[in-house]
Amino acid sequence: MSRASDVVVVGAGVFGAWTALQLRRTGRSVTLVDAFGTGSSRSSSSGASRIIRVGYGAEAIYSRWAQRSFHDWRELFREWRQELFVRTGVLWMARPDEPIIDKTIDILTRLHVPFEELDRPELEHRYPQFNFGPIIRGVVEPDAGVILARRSVQLVVRQAIKQSVDYRVTAVAAPSGHGQVVSLDTSDGSRLSAGTFVFACGPWLPKLFPDVLGDRIHPTRQEVFFFGAEPGDRRFIAPNMPAWIDFAGGVYGSPDLEGRGFKVGLDHHGPPIDPDTGERIASDDALKVVRMILARRVPSLKRAPLLEARVCPYANSWNGDFLIDRHPDHENVWLVGAGSGHGFKHGPAIGDYVTGQLSEREPPETRFTFAGHQKNRNRRIF
Repeated sequence: MSRASDVVVVGAGVFGAWTALQLRRTGRSVTLVDAFGTGSSRSSSSGASRIIRVGYGAEAIYSRWAQRSFHDWRELFREWRQELFVRTGVLWMARPDEPIIDKTIDILTRLHVPFEELDRPELEHRYPQFNFGPIIRGVVEPDAGVILARRSVQLVVRQAIKQSVDYRVTAVAAPSGHGQVVSLDTSDGSRLSAGTFVFACGPWLPKLFPDVLGDRIHPTRQEVFFFGAEPGDRRFIAPNMPAWIDFAGGVYGSPDLEGRGFKVGLDHHGPPIDPDTGERIASDDALKVVRMILARRVPSLKRAPLLEARVCPYANSWNGDFLIDRHPDHENVWLVGAGSGHGFKHGPAIGDYVTGQLSEREPPETRFTFAGHQKNRNRRIF
């Protein structure tokens, strides 16, 4: 059986779901497929929460995209009367030799994004939960916060279905050979026909297209942990505790949301992971590292019970940039990925950008093309 659409989008994570929705809003007929279903625990778009902030150092395009996406996320939540964003504020922590903070302040000022710059005494007064150690100053985005990730991406798919996107749970075989692709075979025996195919498969992309992406997207295993505070202790819930980021330290966290516990995530690239066969059980070694971080940074939680642990796959590019480009061997196949651990917040802007590229209404951003992606690894964008 063949189903014809203008566009088939493969992958219903945050990139694929928003791409399908934005394409549908232009009047195209769209089929959205996912091998496991949106929000699957194997995917990069699952999990409890994702930080959304505008600050990105000197990377103005990501700040603009985050600002635009933030608006679209909030509009979606308002339409469905579901508040899946928690305004916690986001605190950037900076050591003496971190120019990223000054660059962030410059971009936030230019984009008219509210922020506060705090020196060390102000940090200690406002956030006594932390032992700041080498941190000498911070920047707070008071209107930023946390998106409840799994429920949010599932809501995007519900909105897409409401707007007549054909959503199916089935695995899709990657195209072979060269030239125009007419259809794709699926695991349920059907065939998907379309004029254009968009693959937005997160950590699965280099498995589906090893020849062109095997050296350009590197899935890694990233671990996050949730710890329980003492009974009645409200210091680790919003608004008393913000989401926070220590880029140089390779760690970030967020307050206790929905009773899950105080979240700590390790952001240095972990070991490789196969998104199909890799187990999602956190390691004892990573837990030891996190407990050492807690002992130094949040001393009152150094012996806190572990409530939950998760493994999230990052799909990393050479420097952290997204990869959004036409397949070099198939003129009507687009590859959308390399979220690199910071992509969730950008879902709406990604969908809009892909829609624009398919319409040829705007020139491509060179940094997102194959030409802009090297094969060496030099992470710069967080």
